[in-house]
Amino acid sequence: MILGAIEAGGTKMVCAIGDENGKIIDRVSIPTKTPEETMPEIIAYFKDKDVAAIGLACFGPIDLHKDSPTYGYITSTPKTAWLGYDIVGCLKKAFNNIPIGFDTDVNGSLLGEATWGCAKGMTDVIYITIGTGIGGGVMSGGKLLHGMLHPELGHILMRRYPEDSYVGKCPFHKDCFEGLAAGPAIEERWGSKAFDLADRDEVWELESKYIAQAIINYMMTLSPQKIILGGGVMHQEQLFPLIRQKVLEMNAGYIQTKELENIEEYIVPASLNDNQGIMGAIKLAIDAM
Repeated sequence: MILGAIEAGGTKMVCAIGDENGKIIDRVSIPTKTPEETMPEIIAYFKDKDVAAIGLACFGPIDLHKDSPTYGYITSTPKTAWLGYDIVGCLKKAFNNIPIGFDTDVNGSLLGEATWGCAKGMTDVIYITIGTGIGGGVMSGGKLLHGMLHPELGHILMRRYPEDSYVGKCPFHKDCFEGLAAGPAIEERWGSKAFDLADRDEVWELESKYIAQAIINYMMTLSPQKIILGGGVMHQEQLFPLIRQKVLEMNAGYIQTKELENIEEYIVPASLNDNQGIMGAIKLAIDAM
């Protein structure tokens, strides 16, 4: 069985075909321009592939409520060309109403890890991506969490540290998690991109404080069995021991579990070689069938 997968990001759309075991057979990367430019390229890629279903893990915000008149739409995105765009409807029209699985890009990454990666067999997991923005997917009780819309873990409000005078990058909230700790915030605060700051200990000391603060909030509210950190900023692997140490300090002994006793296995990097998003999209296609 051949399945289609799309990892729809703000800068590129990764399209792939794979099988029900998560194996990626072929892939292509298409720049994210306007829908009028990008969607015909996506459709052309899949047209001769005879896919049984397509899974779409998409940037957002998106409408995931199947009884909504705007189900399958990209909604209040700052990417103005895609504002109010019916991306699922476009694919259904192009492919004669084959099943289309649809969820957020971060839920897709979480689904990949929960199906084939480091969270396999778990029911309550959080995946956080820290890169150009910050987003998070939540699995609770074995199901991806949607609720009113879908979790926006990058926009929780943060307690600013006294040594940090940076105002924040988020156009909506300024000093939310994304506004203080995403890649563009690091670059604006320190004057260089994250990968050029690898040897600046003070950069990662502050960054780890904000990430740890966010994780403590997620631990207290969602009680996950594992927290997976992905995205470009987390390629700075020196962050992991700093984050783990600060999480334990901030917890102050309040939560006592076997997971926190083995924190190196609790707060972990993504395990699927940056394929977790496209593999999750394959699982969305499987589930849509």
